[in-house]
Amino acid sequence: MHREDTALSWRKSSYSGNNGACVEIALPDTQTIAVRDSKDPAGPTLSFSSRGWSAFVAEVGQGAFDRP
Repeated sequence: MHREDTALSWRKSSYSGNNGACVEIALPDTQTIAVRDSKDPAGPTLSFSSRGWSAFVAEVGQGAFDRP
């Protein structure tokens, strides 16, 4: 995705603090999740299928990426 994605409606989790170290997501269509760094809103974005994003979020919730 590219810089024109600023027209999307970006949001971050209500659990995010105000320290600026957050990711934001947007829904460009029903099958895609766009992700960007909140500190660099004009920077690059990543794009995931809705299925891939759901799997990632489930793994995060299960602690799959927690550091020992």
